[in-house]
Amino acid sequence: MKLLAIDTALSSCAAAVLNFENGEETLVAQSEDLGRGHAERIMSMVSGVMAESSTTFNGLDRIVVNVGPGSFTGLRIGLSIARGFGLVLGKPVVPVTTLTAIAAEVLVHPANDRPLLVALDARRDEVYCQSFTPQATPLGEAKVSTVKDLAHDLPDNTLLAGSAALAIAKTSGIDTEAVRSEAAHANIEFVARLGLNAPVPQKAPMPLYLRPPDAKPQEKGRVIRQ
Repeated sequence: MKLLAIDTALSSCAAAVLNFENGEETLVAQSEDLGRGHAERIMSMVSGVMAESSTTFNGLDRIVVNVGPGSFTGLRIGLSIARGFGLVLGKPVVPVTTLTAIAAEVLVHPANDRPLLVALDARRDEVYCQSFTPQATPLGEAKVSTVKDLAHDLPDNTLLAGSAALAIAKTSGIDTEAVRSEAAHANIEFVARLGLNAPVPQKAPMPLYLRPPDAKPQEKGRVIRQ
């Protein structure tokens, strides 16, 4: 199995080629924390990892893309590129979420016996979050909450990861040693690995927005058509 993984969901812009054959894995990846400018950079990264891994586009078996949650613009960029490749190449496009990729990275050690809450700062005093078992199995769906509510309902012995993890720990009064603050965004390595075994969806992947966009259409000056 050989795949191309793409991630433009948050500030990180990343691409990777993962080749898994005969039980052996080869990964070539590029990643930059850009903040903005993903559209101008991502195709160069794709070209770079394809060339470095000596992979042709026709040699790919699937395209993997991070579908969020994340920024509205970033998600549209990644999904449009992934869908374009899938359409042109006739290859399946497989979604992976930011939250599950972070969970896979934090819970990579088999000896872990603690559940995990992944929480990302969504602004407006809100948090994107999802809970996982020690084996990285999701406990319920991803949702929007607040730091206060999550801190109040935090089960004992829970690990925290994501950009909102430290705020939750401080609000709940738990030891910050339970916080994996380095896992603030999805690692393209784990996006690719999750995409390797993920089932192919029956429909085209959709962005995981979780809430309406911050920007609202401008009403002033609009012409109402009858």
